[in-house]
Amino acid sequence: MGRARRERELVLEHLAELRSLPLGGMPEPAFRQRLRAELLSGALSSPLDPPEQREPAHRRPARRRPLLSQLATLGLAAAMMISAFATYQSVPGDSLYPLKRAAESTLVRLSSDDAERGERELASAKTRAREVASLLGSSDGGPLVGRTLKDMEESTRSGISRLERAEPRSPKIKTFARDQKKVVGPILKQLDDTQLAQAEGYLDYIEGLVAPD
Repeated sequence: MGRARRERELVLEHLAELRSLPLGGMPEPAFRQRLRAELLSGALSSPLDPPEQREPAHRRPARRRPLLSQLATLGLAAAMMISAFATYQSVPGDSLYPLKRAAESTLVRLSSDDAERGERELASAKTRAREVASLLGSSDGGPLVGRTLKDMEESTRSGISRLERAEPRSPKIKTFARDQKKVVGPILKQLDDTQLAQAEGYLDYIEGLVAPD
């Protein structure tokens, strides 16, 4: 049970790290090296094969099947992590985008308390802001901008509500609001009238979060 729980925690940590990357970014070398080490460790060690144990020569070929199985597991795990990275770099309209949103929802549901849920919802709101900026730079992103702005506001309001319940007057709220203004403010001039009204209403909301107490 302890091993299964640790593996679950590692998966969540990796997903959270991939999620924090800017759109189009690549994982840091340290992350890739750590992931590779973990995969190799899991694939090449087995509790059924005690170290330093020598088998008779006529039985050695029988070890090939477990080794091939372990290597297949390694390849599958690596493919899954590559797929996860591609998923977290997707934007609205991409085929993998629904998986990205589902993974974000899962991370929120698996959170242990309101404070953690709130922080993850605010992280989702920051991701939506980056997606809006990315969509504005594409030729076919126009219709998706309004929906993404709406999702950004919903995640923000839900995250702020949870965080305020768990940690009243948390400095994390002001930090989030300041960071969001830096992303949303510069894109205002690229929005149409409807989108502009959405974005300005959002900025008015988060402006109140950084007002002096």
